[in-house]
Amino acid sequence: MRLHLKQSLMLAALWTTSTIFVQHSLAQTDLSASYPNRPIHIVVSFPPGGSPDFTARVIGQQLGKILNQSVVVENKSGAGGNVGTQYVASSKPDGYTLLVNSSAFTVNPSLYAGKAGYDPVKDFIAVGIVSKQANVVSVNEKVPVNSLAELKIYAEKEKLSFSTPGNGTTPHLTCENLFHGIWKADITHIPYKGAGPASLAVAGGETPIGCTAGFGVSQFAKQGKVKILAISSETRSNNLPDVPTFIELGYPQINDYTLSGFFLPSKTPLAIAEKLNKAINEALLSPEVKEKFEKAGLVPVGGSLSATQSIIASELKHWSQIVKLTGAKVD
Repeated sequence: MRLHLKQSLMLAALWTTSTIFVQHSLAQTDLSASYPNRPIHIVVSFPPGGSPDFTARVIGQQLGKILNQSVVVENKSGAGGNVGTQYVASSKPDGYTLLVNSSAFTVNPSLYAGKAGYDPVKDFIAVGIVSKQANVVSVNEKVPVNSLAELKIYAEKEKLSFSTPGNGTTPHLTCENLFHGIWKADITHIPYKGAGPASLAVAGGETPIGCTAGFGVSQFAKQGKVKILAISSETRSNNLPDVPTFIELGYPQINDYTLSGFFLPSKTPLAIAEKLNKAINEALLSPEVKEKFEKAGLVPVGGSLSATQSIIASELKHWSQIVKLTGAKVD
């Protein structure tokens, strides 16, 4: 009799557990089916004018069409991208607040020595890397050099400075590696609040050298206000065919990219993350997006959720090594 009662209780417990699991699965499915039913907010962790802001607005416009819902883009910059990132990490995990960040997302945990205010793996779901672009070294039109080799010689004679989109951004680390790690040159870093201001700084002569992603400064190169000396891609860019790669110039260790990606708070239902991943990949196939990306010198990326997680893991390892190698610090 006791055995029968014990078996009955076990069966009841199993039935209850199974029911809860099924109800949870159904709830997830229903949530995904009805999502989104109100405006989606995209938080960009950098100011307007850089590739994260550009990709957020271009992809956001397409997401609005694909998901049949309004998409609002808002810039929350500060602390090298940490302010906006922390904001989204603490946001309600319902799929209505997304983060768009650059590679700073994977750099800052090492650069800020555990004080970035977020854990990129534990606090977020990486939904999709939408674009990548190489970093470039440029000089103001009045700087009397036309090659990277000439800049190295010039830096030995003159006191120079270089602008970047901020501490810990990939352009900063690319040039930190080149100027201070490899050249051992005394070139002062001047961090700006985003790629737009950093590009304007070198174009306007505030700093003789600019270290940015190609997106921000290429327009000024076309106007003759800056000269781009090197690019950190594996091969030459179609948008900058006359600019040699660092690899060509004898720096095989400099093969860096600035990525722009979409992220959700970690407790967001997986069904919503998958729906957004699918929509982002669909947006990247749009002829309109392809054309805008090509003009801006951005290379589309995309891929599944698992592929995106792999990219983030690889980037975390890569930039952790660069931060350690260069001894880069937050000023």
